[in-house]
Amino acid sequence: MDTSADMMLDQASTLAMDRIPRMPRAGSPKAIREAAVEFEAVFAAQMLKPMFEDLSSDGLFGGGHAEDIYRSLMVREFGKLIAQRGGFGLADAVAAELLKAQEAQSAASPTPGPDVAQAKETKQ
Repeated sequence: MDTSADMMLDQASTLAMDRIPRMPRAGSPKAIREAAVEFEAVFAAQMLKPMFEDLSSDGLFGGGHAEDIYRSLMVREFGKLIAQRGGFGLADAVAAELLKAQEAQSAASPTPGPDVAQAKETKQ
């Protein structure tokens, strides 16, 4: 493959990943769980990716750039399925750590209560 084909394939792979999982700032436990499962799906897809890179295809109906793109999308979907069905158990550990981080973040910077908000409005 030439460098332009590599760049196109990298761009297609990047676009195939909808978004990067991010930690919810003040997320509910459900949102945190979803982010953890999404993280595990990305992790599983990255673990599966090398398994499919060296597969050969027949020359008549296979191969080419389209197959490479399709294969990356297929691996991504495999990662999602693995994570949704329990996966490696990574989502549970990630969710627990995200909850701890969120609790520590909220303890470090408490949000002002209604009394503080009313006092600020009165001063203005």
